[in-house]
Amino acid sequence: MQQNQAAAELMTLRDREYKCGIDVTLALVGGKWKASILWHLAQETMRFSDLQRQFSDTTRKMLTQQLRELEMDGLVHRKVYPQVPPKVEYSLTEQGRTIFPILEMMCDWGRNYAQTGSQA
Repeated sequence: MQQNQAAAELMTLRDREYKCGIDVTLALVGGKWKASILWHLAQETMRFSDLQRQFSDTTRKMLTQQLRELEMDGLVHRKVYPQVPPKVEYSLTEQGRTIFPILEMMCDWGRNYAQTGSQA
């Protein structure tokens, strides 16, 4: 009953309405790189070049876009140091840190599935 009530409430994010919190979560962290970016930033503050090395399969443009979206949504903080050459660091905001337990469960689930679930 409580799940049906929660699903019936409309939620708005970026001028779009959602009926389910899962859809809101996926709108924020869905996509190929966002959850992984958040996972790595939960471990430590990283410079753009560190993130680029970590995600070598993506383009600079795509990584920049994903980071900007995460920053716009209040999950990632971007700190620019006034120096030459420019130094930029990324870290999780307080709000961004709240998703870490979910990412941890996803990581555990994925490991378990890879070891046992995919054989079913």
